[in-house]
Amino acid sequence: MTSTVKSLDQAADETGVIRQVLVVDDSRLQRRILSASLKRWGFDVREAESGAEALEMCRESPPDLVMSDWMMPGMSGPEFCREFRQMARDNYGYFILLTSKSEKDAIAHGLDAGADDFLTKPVNAGELRARISAGERILKMQRELSGKNRLIKSTLDELQTLYDSLDNDLIEAKKLQQSLVSDRYRDFGSAEVSLLLQSCGHVGGDLVGMFEVGANRIGLYGIDVSGHGISSALMTARLAGYLSSASAEQNVALYKTSTGEFLPRPPAETIATLNQLILSEMETELYFTMVLADVDLETGRIVMAQAGHPHPFIQRASGAVEMIGEGGLPVGLIEGAEYQQFEFFMAAGDRLMIHSDGIVECADNKGNLLGDDGLSRILKDLRQTRGMACLESVIWKLSEFADDQEFADDVSAVLLEFRKASIEF
Repeated sequence: MTSTVKSLDQAADETGVIRQVLVVDDSRLQRRILSASLKRWGFDVREAESGAEALEMCRESPPDLVMSDWMMPGMSGPEFCREFRQMARDNYGYFILLTSKSEKDAIAHGLDAGADDFLTKPVNAGELRARISAGERILKMQRELSGKNRLIKSTLDELQTLYDSLDNDLIEAKKLQQSLVSDRYRDFGSAEVSLLLQSCGHVGGDLVGMFEVGANRIGLYGIDVSGHGISSALMTARLAGYLSSASAEQNVALYKTSTGEFLPRPPAETIATLNQLILSEMETELYFTMVLADVDLETGRIVMAQAGHPHPFIQRASGAVEMIGEGGLPVGLIEGAEYQQFEFFMAAGDRLMIHSDGIVECADNKGNLLGDDGLSRILKDLRQTRGMACLESVIWKLSEFADDQEFADDVSAVLLEFRKASIEF
């Protein structure tokens, strides 16, 4: 018997989950018998002679284990158990009913009241300790789970704080990226330029812009950096500096003559320069597609280079739509890549759209892409809609095509509309 008690004591020390035990029985003798065994095993034991008294003691100091007789005056064991289960507490309390009942209906009633286990009176000491050990294993798992849940909640709270901070930073980054396109609309007299930039997330990899070259020439560009998110947005910020509309000295698309005048470089040369800058100065896997146009507002002559960007669209005054360009290699992939340029003329009533693939690759709910034909139809439908209203209508029609789904890619466009030119076609 002594060795059995030692092994039981060792089991209690190893688990240590159950420390406080409450014994509830209207029989003082029964309480003393149970308490003697429990105290010998190292438990902190309290006694109550009724369910009402036991509830008060539970409110003051919730026990780890309750052992309650079934039959008691005033409040039965199952009734006490039901009240015990409704009490708010941090950890689960294990509940054992002591009963002489062995009928299945009675056991089911006790389980329904919230009891975890049963012991038949008179209680055998070995069986009692075994039932307590089983309860300790359950409580240990429950408390380990609760601890892990608290850790998970704490981690989630920390992640939410970090997410909120990151989200706020991204909101500010979006404002800064949108500020890269400071002029969304410019009226140059003989022509109008409208710019559209809409990211699919907080920040994106698309960039559109324009810069002036003297009184009657402007540069237009559309850029789409590979990928999405912060890294792509940082690349667009760098490229915006290379094509600055505020500082001609920093704009790689311009060069300064001996007289101090700034003139445009050939678009193909500018794109080749950007290709060299990206490969030599930036340690990145990112690349980008681009269209760069040198526009003569007086004659309607446009010199353009295309580097992997979608084919620009020209809509003539008659409403007819045609694609231009020959494709070309993206920028930042191949050392020493060469780019070709071409020229064409625009007449009064003509308009040019430079757009990103987020428009033509917009998908409907079945996965079908809008495509070049779809964009052509949209432009024909919007033949009488001008300026920013036209670009906003393009977004509306894209949303309609996508069945109001979120766009999967950034959407950007440059719209150049000629009112008049000295050369008419």
